[in-house]
Amino acid sequence: MQQWFDAMMALLALPEYGLSTLFVAAFVSATLLPVGSEPALFGLLKLNPGLFWSAILVATAGNTLGGMLDWWMGYGAHRVADRYERSRTHLKALDVLERLGPKACLLAWLPIVGDPLCAVAGWLRLPFWPCAFYMLVGKFLRYLCMTTVLLWMFPH
Repeated sequence: MQQWFDAMMALLALPEYGLSTLFVAAFVSATLLPVGSEPALFGLLKLNPGLFWSAILVATAGNTLGGMLDWWMGYGAHRVADRYERSRTHLKALDVLERLGPKACLLAWLPIVGDPLCAVAGWLRLPFWPCAFYMLVGKFLRYLCMTTVLLWMFPH
């Protein structure tokens, strides 16, 4: 089993497979599914340090596109949600998001609340391209900072 696992990890770490695998992991982790892309990014960079900027950009692109999908799902869910009464907590969260506008999508990188935040931004019909831009900035800074710290903490 260990040999199979080592062989699979070596295959996925190859630049021609590793970056596409990272893209898929980052995309899926930005949806509402509980998957993290950070281990994939860190593992790829430990095995291929020369891919630092490529990996950061690929992870950012995948994660941002996943957030944009969340926005579209929220946009579509708006009609369904209007049929149901809103709770006090729900109204308070909506008020905060409406005041912040697309800049709230800078927080899309946060664990647990970041992905639903993108969906709520779509549900509120906040402008798509400004939301996508703020998602991109927030997610890029997260990957850059997190990866730099992890590589500094675990150099070998």
